[in-house]
Amino acid sequence: MKTFIMIPTYNEKENIKNLIDKILQLKIKNSHIVVVDDNSPDGTWKIVQKISKKNKNVHLLLRKKDKGRGAAGREGFIYCLKHGADVVVEMDADFSHNPKYIPLMVKELENADVVLGSRQLKESKEIGRGLFRRFVTWGANLYIRLMLGIKVKDCNSGFRCFKRKVLGKINVQNLESKGPAIVQEVLFKAHLKGFKIKEIPITFVDRTKGKSKLGIPQLAAGYFMVLRLKVRHLLGLI
Repeated sequence: MKTFIMIPTYNEKENIKNLIDKILQLKIKNSHIVVVDDNSPDGTWKIVQKISKKNKNVHLLLRKKDKGRGAAGREGFIYCLKHGADVVVEMDADFSHNPKYIPLMVKELENADVVLGSRQLKESKEIGRGLFRRFVTWGANLYIRLMLGIKVKDCNSGFRCFKRKVLGKINVQNLESKGPAIVQEVLFKAHLKGFKIKEIPITFVDRTKGKSKLGIPQLAAGYFMVLRLKVRHLLGLI
């Protein structure tokens, strides 16, 4: 079984080497790391390129056009499938997603088609995020669940593990979201196809290095995309 860990990046030079090292230390059999970088001005891609020359299981997908989290995720999924992935793990580069959960997430695919690292279960923990941000996350999840009918507590989790067949059935090459809403789009389309989605508790740690790329404009665009997905579904276009 080939497991691909796909990491979209933009200006993550302070985190990326350490993250790759942590993943490699897990010694997951037949695993590959794919860093999808949007030509980061801080040189993140140069660090990955240097590592990839020494380790054939580390790959750089450097993007110079059509930038954005959505397009990066789409191209990352396509790359993984094209290179024979049986399982694809998607995660952020800022250490909010601890690599130690990857083996457990992959194992849980024995009982599910999609596994999410969730911040919203009773056993979950959050470190470094204030009450206001937690409230915003809770409200966003409520909105998404009501709009899209997804029975998942953490619809915003970007820490996910997919069986190959899921990404194939939802036609990842046709994903529309240009920003972070790709997270909800993939989840919604997997839900519509009837795939079993399971959540496992994680400890989410807010980034300590680098700057977040998620601001009010991105959040607003994400909420609008959720509405658009709902309308398109009602019209029979999804």
